[in-house]
Parts: sequence; structure tokens; C-alpha cells
Amino acid sequence: MDEARMRILQMVADGTLSAEEAARLLDALPGSGTLATDAPVEGTTAATGDGGLEHRLARSFAVDPGGRFVVEADRGSIEVHTSEAQTLDVEVIRTANTRDPVEAQALFRMVELDFDQQGNDVSVRARVQNEERHGWHGAERRLRVRFVVTVPRRYNLDLKTAGGHIEIDDLEGEVRSRTAGGSVHIGHIQGPVWGKTSGGDIALAGCVGTADLKTSGGSIRVGAADGDVVASTSGGSITIQRVTGRTVANTSGGSITVDEALNTIQAVTSGGSVTAHLARQPSDHCRLETSGGNVAVYLSEAVGLDVHARTSGGQVVTDFPVTVQGELRKTALQAKVNGGGPELIARTSGGSVYLRKQ
Repeated sequence: MDEARMRILQMVADGTLSAEEAARLLDALPGSGTLATDAPVEGTTAATGDGGLEHRLARSFAVDPGGRFVVEADRGSIEVHTSEAQTLDVEVIRTANTRDPVEAQALFRMVELDFDQQGNDVSVRARVQNEERHGWHGAERRLRVRFVVTVPRRYNLDLKTAGGHIEIDDLEGEVRSRTAGGSVHIGHIQGPVWGKTSGGDIALAGCVGTADLKTSGGSIRVGAADGDVVASTSGGSITIQRVTGRTVANTSGGSITVDEALNTIQAVTSGGSVTAHLARQPSDHCRLETSGGNVAVYLSEAVGLDVHARTSGGQVVTDFPVTVQGELRKTALQAKVNGGGPELIARTSGGSVYLRKQ
């Protein structure tokens, strides 16, 4: 029996490895006929400050601005930076939570990397080999994967990972990003943005173009968007600074705040307040609704609306002079504001409705 196998068996005897993890590592050793080869994993390996081993593999590609970078990863976080150079640099960092080089090499081999270039387009694919056979779910806590990428400032991105966060610096181009288990942070983008996560927050500093953002378990924050914004979350708040186009915001578990809406707005929440500032005349009807908080609408003098406001658990309060036809009630208001215009529906089941002068 060779030294590597002896060492793994000794780790089981010492209690530092489970039998399942040992079986996976033994299966991945050179000569097993499965994952490993006799050669070490390509790249450089060095010790980390927290008792692990870190493996780095770097690739550089000559590209012109305007191309597309694609990542498809079974695991790993993705960081994208920009530069003025006509190169695209990729560094894949795999960190094993062990100081044993044999175990670390087996863990590194479990993630197979494939790089490809077609013209100005570059792709990286990271696959976990034989995931069930080699017990990846037991090894997941022992190996971290990170992609650090630098692209030209004018470039397009299509990023997908099944487990990690995504961070993108300012750039000019289209951005598509999705992760099944982390946050998404995006800078100022001169182009459309599509972002999705199943388990984290989304932050977009700003964009020129449509922003389509969705999370199943976090909050959404958007800066200035020159275009339409569609934001949806199942478990957090939504905060938007400024939108020149249409605003659609939906959450099942938090508040919604839009500091400056320059067109139509649809904002619905099941568990918080809704606050919106309408600074310009909308082109179509608007809707602000909540089941568990207040609705506050701030209108500039240039905005004229036909208001339909109602509450089941508070009152309707307005700063504007209005003429009411029929019964005057504290819990409902139907009137023209600033001469009237598109319809504004403002409703709450558990708070008050406020129509304020901006």
C-alpha cells in the first residue's frame, strides 16, 4: 500500500476524516482509474494563513472590446474587474481546508476546468466530476472555489454559478448573472442588467437600460436606472433610488421605497410599507398596495392623477385640496389631484394612506 493511501487511512484512525470522505479521497488518488492522473494538478499551490492549501490556475486571452465572457460553474464565487487593456485574464483559486497535500490534490481534481476562446468570446466551465460517486456534498465544506476575472471595460458578461456570490465592477455592456446560493453585487453598468439569486441580496449601483432583478431570499437595492426596473423578492425589502422608465416592484416580506419615479410605478408588498416619490407625470396608471403597512405617495405639482385610495385599518390623509363627490370617509378617497390624469390606486389592509406634496 503506497504512502498516500496509508496517510488517508491514518487520518480515519485519528478521527480527522470520516469513512465516507476517506473513500472519496482514495477513489480520487492516482492509479484509481477515476478522477486522478499521475501528474499534479496544473497551477501553483501554496499554504494559506488559516491552515489550508490554496491552488491557483491563471489564463490570459487577447481580446478586443465588445466580446462576451461566459462562466458556467457547478460551484464557486465570481469576481469581475475591468481594465483598459485588450486582454481577458482569468484566475481560478481553489482552497482546500487541509494542510495534507495528498488530500488537497484529490479535492482540487474534483473540479474540472475547461477554457475556450472563439474570436473575442471567452468561456470557462467548471464541473464537479462524478458528484454523487465521489461524495461532493461531504467535500463541499472542505473546498472553496473562486473565479477572479479582469475584462476590458467594454465587454458583455454571462455568469452562472450553482453556489457562490457574484461581484461585478463598473463596465459598458450587457450583464447576465445568476447564482443558486449567494449575493449579487453589480456596479454601474452602461447596458441592460439581468440578475437572479435563490438565496441572497442583490445590489445594483446603476444602469443604462432595463434592470430585471429577482431573489428568493434577500433584499434588492438599485441606484439610478436609466430605463425600466423590474424587482422581485420573496423575502426582503426593495429600495430604488431613481428610475426614468417603468418601475415594477414586488415583495412578499418587506417594505418598498422608490425615491424618484419618473414614469409609471407598480409596487406591491405583503409585509411592509410602500413609499414612492412621483416626480414626473406618469404615462399610464400606477398602483401602490400593501397588506401590512402604510402607503405614502409624494407628488410634485407637475403630476396630475385620478386617486383611488382605500384602507381597512387606518385612514386616508391628503395634503392636496380635493373635491369629493358622495360620502366623505376617513378610510377612502376618490378624487382628482392636480387636475387629474392617469389612475393611481393606493391601498392598504393594515395601515394608512398618505398623499403628500413633494
